[in-house]
Amino acid sequence: MKYEDFLVSSLGKGGVVSPLKHTRRVDNPVYKFVDDHERILYDVSLDNFKKCKESGELPVSFEKAGPRETIYFEPAKTKVGIVTCGGLCPGLNNVIRSLVNELYYRYGISRILGIKYGYEGLIPSYNHPVIELTARMVDYIHLTGGTFLGSSRGDHDVSKMVDTLEIMNINVLFCIGGDGTLRGAHAIHKEIEKRKLKICIAGIPKTIDNDIDLIQKSFGFETAFSIANDIIKNAHNEASGAFNGIALVKLMGRDSGFIAANAALAIQEVNFVLIPEITFDLYGQRGFLKALRKRLEERHHAVIVVAEGAGQEFFECEDNNKDISGNIKYKDIGVYLKDKISEEFKSKDFPNSIKYIDPRYIIRSAPANANDSKFCNLLAQNAVHAALSGKTDFVIGFWNYQFTLMPIEMVVAKRKKIDVEGELWWNVLEATGQPISMKNP
Repeated sequence: MKYEDFLVSSLGKGGVVSPLKHTRRVDNPVYKFVDDHERILYDVSLDNFKKCKESGELPVSFEKAGPRETIYFEPAKTKVGIVTCGGLCPGLNNVIRSLVNELYYRYGISRILGIKYGYEGLIPSYNHPVIELTARMVDYIHLTGGTFLGSSRGDHDVSKMVDTLEIMNINVLFCIGGDGTLRGAHAIHKEIEKRKLKICIAGIPKTIDNDIDLIQKSFGFETAFSIANDIIKNAHNEASGAFNGIALVKLMGRDSGFIAANAALAIQEVNFVLIPEITFDLYGQRGFLKALRKRLEERHHAVIVVAEGAGQEFFECEDNNKDISGNIKYKDIGVYLKDKISEEFKSKDFPNSIKYIDPRYIIRSAPANANDSKFCNLLAQNAVHAALSGKTDFVIGFWNYQFTLMPIEMVVAKRKKIDVEGELWWNVLEATGQPISMKNP
């Protein structure tokens, strides 16, 4: 990575005085408008500072988000679209509501369209309706989970989507979604650029797995592991209420185990955390089943949390089917582990009682908790500030506890994963007491 990789595209220099300057709030301003040169450092360590000072290189940094004194789009003539894509996630409705409120109340933009059912809503053949969004319409949507606009997955004809944006005279499109949605947003931007159109594409990162690279935290993640915390607490009650009781809980996490790891740290009652980043053996002297039996012999109960993407190496001989988004359909590691545990202990005549719990769809469709709700609001506000100032092909990030602007292309280049030699995973090992490795030599 280098400094130049994180320069955000712009439609042009802003020549319109921001409506935020005309409100009574800023007659005696307590907040300084943000300039384009203000940046947030990627690495704030002293070692990196010394390295950059010696080499003369500019350190990697991200553009600081926030309101600009002048903006690119004239509010009275601006038309905005909002679309939500991918799986459900706590906080989607909070983001929609905050976008509408910021656009309407702070910038005076009244033409706001809700695109129904994800990118499908931009493809004419689906004939999905478009909603004229008003502040009153979204007053209470943040109190419920899911998405007010509906969602969908899958690739679509980018040319047709941009045709629709042109026909509808949309100036700004807010794309709320995860890795696949952001890739789609970048593709839309490239087509817009090819046609030399002045349409802004703004990304708001949504992933319950917290696996978007270069973003410290994504919305919905905190709500997810908070709800998982309560589920694990009850699972522990189930396990400890039976002789050699086992509670096996499967949580979200296709490629990254952040929810499983953080939920285990929150409840401190989990004995094994299995994540996609670490492979393990089932059998053998250092295998998982041996470690599980040892735990049961010592304490007579165990709680296991497994991320949905863990242990996929056990299925590698089977066909890898893909969903409509192009993701490999992972096999059910939860059911697989339950069956293997039962088979092993039955064959060894080792008494046990196992309960399997899969709460994934309950968690992802829940309303956002208080802290996530606040976070959604701030993401939306900063997305509006950036988009109206003319920034495009960007995603709102969060790094070193500051909101940032980053090129979509850099954010989707790879997935964020748990560093298995880092502090987070070490904390999990300390909390669970599980072996550092469950691989045979």
